[in-house]
Amino acid sequence: MSFAIPVKRLRETGTLMAVYHPKPSYPFHVLLLPKKAVASLKEFDPTDTAFLADLFSTVQSLVNEFQLPAYRLVVNGGEYQDFPHLHFHLISDVQHSNPAIRGATPHT
Repeated sequence: MSFAIPVKRLRETGTLMAVYHPKPSYPFHVLLLPKKAVASLKEFDPTDTAFLADLFSTVQSLVNEFQLPAYRLVVNGGEYQDFPHLHFHLISDVQHSNPAIRGATPHT
């Protein structure tokens, strides 16, 4: 998998990559992308348990690492999908005490 836009990888497993969104809409905005070529959720094979296990394990790991008190896992489809490769957004717009979160203002 290659990217036309440089991205910072946070995690990589056998089935997915987690990267910071190159144009974040939230203080914490990570993309989770399957390594398999899958255009959208409509084309995803629900029996792909390896990817599903990696997805939820990676999300859990990121939520814990970045101490996200509130977050959302979003998948867009159809006209809401920006590019034709299945991807999930892990987002949080809550103010964080973790300075590693780009754009977040630490609590004082």
